[in-house]
Amino acid sequence: MKKEEISNLLREIEQVSLQTEEEIQTFKNIYLGKKGKISLLSSCMKDLSQDERRIFGEQLNTLRMKAEKMLQKSQEKLEEEKLQEKLTKEAIDISLPGVSFQTGGLHPITKIIEEVEDLFISMGYDVVEGPEVEEDLYNFEKLNLPKGHPARDSQDSFYIEDEEILLRSQTSPVQAREMDKNIEKTPIRIICPGKTYRRDDDDATHSHQFTQIEGLVVGENISVSHLKGTLEEIVKRLFGEDRTIRFRPSYFPFTEPSLEVDVSCFQCGGSGCSLCKGTGYIEILGSGMVHPNVLRGCGYDPDKYTGFAFGIGPERIAMLKYGISDIRNFYTNDLRFLRNFQREEGQNESK
Repeated sequence: MKKEEISNLLREIEQVSLQTEEEIQTFKNIYLGKKGKISLLSSCMKDLSQDERRIFGEQLNTLRMKAEKMLQKSQEKLEEEKLQEKLTKEAIDISLPGVSFQTGGLHPITKIIEEVEDLFISMGYDVVEGPEVEEDLYNFEKLNLPKGHPARDSQDSFYIEDEEILLRSQTSPVQAREMDKNIEKTPIRIICPGKTYRRDDDDATHSHQFTQIEGLVVGENISVSHLKGTLEEIVKRLFGEDRTIRFRPSYFPFTEPSLEVDVSCFQCGGSGCSLCKGTGYIEILGSGMVHPNVLRGCGYDPDKYTGFAFGIGPERIAMLKYGISDIRNFYTNDLRFLRNFQREEGQNESK
């Protein structure tokens, strides 16, 4: 009787259709579940003799394996059909033209700053940054510009609180902070890139916000010859080996002596043209030996330590290097202007 039940159940299983998830789940519950038909037959084994139990167990196990194999094949077939359907729906027509995406590029000012940073890092300098919202103490007083000093007028800035907190008018405060916190007074060799702010009227060559890269070297026996050699190396690397520089005396409150630095004209090579206004040279930066009052104010003994400092305007370098006539182009976010530098990057990469 038990053998007939197994045979009948086997024929019943073979006639079951398993085409959908619902049918598969129903089959699993009816035949292979804990209360399924195969499990109910297993409970009858306790009433059989030992020989009958062995034979019945083998037949029942064959039935269970048959049911499980049917279930597995049906599940695999259904999953394959789903995958094929998904692939068909998500197929990409490669005959259609591709969609091009615009890629960004470095801003010309960023390009100049990174180029200058790489140059000075190769010369052993550290790159140091500081706060853009600065104290009057570091922006002016530590730099030999006490309150009421007439030179402050040319660097009038945006004050935030009681004329003691302001947007920095130069990156020199970073130098003062570095000297101030250098308790052991070890040699310093740094550059300080960053944004600066002054209450200038915006025109083709002036902006109320601009970037600046200042350099500082402090140590024993630092002289003007070190400054001259450093600036010559900077100019040749930035503008080409055929460039020459000249120094002119100037005045900055935080340096003594102070020097303006000019580079031979890119357009005429020094013979004189409209770009250099017939002089053969173009002004590019200011520099000088660190004033003893600045050294003293930051805890250095000016009888033991000397140093030099310089300031470069990335906008001015970019204008000269790329032939840009209006500084405002850097800040208007005009894609027609900025794409020129993306093309240049692409040409450099292809080389």
